[in-house]
Amino acid sequence: MTSMLFERAAPARALSGLEASRRLPLPARIAIPFGIAALLLILWEAAVKIYAVPKVILPPPSMIARVLVADWAILLPSLVNTAVVTYEAFAIALVLGIAVSVAFARSPIVETSLSPFAVVLQVTPVVAIAPLILVWVGLDHVDRALLILAAIVGFFPILSSTTLGLKSADHNLRELLALSRASSFDRLIYLELPGALPFLLTGMKIAIGLALIGSVVAEFVAGSGTATGIAWRIVEAANRLNSARMFAALVLLTGFGVFNFLVLSAIQHLLLHEWHESTFRKE
Repeated sequence: MTSMLFERAAPARALSGLEASRRLPLPARIAIPFGIAALLLILWEAAVKIYAVPKVILPPPSMIARVLVADWAILLPSLVNTAVVTYEAFAIALVLGIAVSVAFARSPIVETSLSPFAVVLQVTPVVAIAPLILVWVGLDHVDRALLILAAIVGFFPILSSTTLGLKSADHNLRELLALSRASSFDRLIYLELPGALPFLLTGMKIAIGLALIGSVVAEFVAGSGTATGIAWRIVEAANRLNSARMFAALVLLTGFGVFNFLVLSAIQHLLLHEWHESTFRKE
């Protein structure tokens, strides 16, 4: 009888908009966004030519594509430099965020003592503290300043999401492990961290984007000639009124951010699709 009730209840779950979209075939889910993007590019190209918009103000997509190909040897190394800083900062934020979140979940005293400082660090605009960090590390070590600033921006999402996940472990399972006399380390490894995994992955998806933003903002603040990332190429192109190169650099920067998001989304699916409720589909 119980199994029959569950079998009847499962089909009755209401589909959310996300679940409904997942019912579309994979080719359709890929083709629709690309089709809309292609339509927007066509309208952009046509509008620039019809209204004779100056290329300095808004270059057409065809011109941006040509500049992207022509300046590839200049833009790609700069993108690689930004990517290295972003990944290093993300790794630092990930390690520190998990470590501090475990300390917060284990000790209310530690959380009460340190969480206000984490909040202050999060709400302080990175562009405001970037000059101070640059002064502290020195202009001879701009890469260190970029790394610190990007790690600061990416730290809080991982800390907050992982702390929430660790605290959200099933209380019945906690009591069961307590009755089994499991150690604190065993509870962390076998219950709390697996339960916090969806929260951690969500925080990682946010943190990788913020780390990229932090590295770009830090490059802007670093000043003329002291940075080698893609943000400096945008500043350089703006100083020369080369709008097409600015857009080309933005295309690479945006593409890199989207790539990071898709990779982490794929990792999230691989780790959660067999057991977590958020990945279940309505068949």
